[in-house]
Amino acid sequence: MTKSIVEKSPVRILERALGGGLGRGNIGVVLSRTGAGKTGFLIGLAIDKLLQNQRVLHISTKETVEHVIAYYDQLLHATAELLQLDNLLERRLAVERGRHVLVFNRETFTLAKLRQSIAFLREGADFQPDMLIMDGTPRFEYSEDWEIQGMRDLAREMDAEVWTCGNLHREGQEVDDRGVPREVAWHEEHLAVILSLASVGGRIRLQILKEHDTEQPASVSLELDPDTRLLRWR
Repeated sequence: MTKSIVEKSPVRILERALGGGLGRGNIGVVLSRTGAGKTGFLIGLAIDKLLQNQRVLHISTKETVEHVIAYYDQLLHATAELLQLDNLLERRLAVERGRHVLVFNRETFTLAKLRQSIAFLREGADFQPDMLIMDGTPRFEYSEDWEIQGMRDLAREMDAEVWTCGNLHREGQEVDDRGVPREVAWHEEHLAVILSLASVGGRIRLQILKEHDTEQPASVSLELDPDTRLLRWR
């Protein structure tokens, strides 16, 4: 991916609004209603990294490996159209080489199992991720603070950025004055960035609720394409 094409990506706008991006060793959380585009958003971020020859480890406790890979293929094609990429087959092979997908049972997943898998990939496949996507875990409403701290410690040990997600508008859910659910805000000292995806008038708008230690997060003119779930300007 040439520098000029990299600069065309809407992800660059988000990174600038976040003071340079999420950053290695940090955890970012994206919040939305169920089905509003969290997984597509996360995969879009992953594809952006992969097209820059970085490595991504995708963890899912929701889907099969085949489903996740099919979603990557779908969004890679959409990204190619958005950024007018050439040599799509070559880029697809590069994405496949730079990505590993691991699926765990949601009920039996633990941080210890994830650590074991990462160690195996590092030692057996010489694979060290630059980004870790955690889709479906942790479930903040059931998480202890030590678990989220453990995730942050793992991010720092790997020198990788970690993106995960949480649900909005669950029954009986309480939120603070920013719109952050209490179960997420409870772990805020371990979270560097919190984003939300809100459906407004048929559009899925992105809002920055927390941006590192900035008191007033930036406002960004970004939304998700309703068809592809990729970031776009609005």
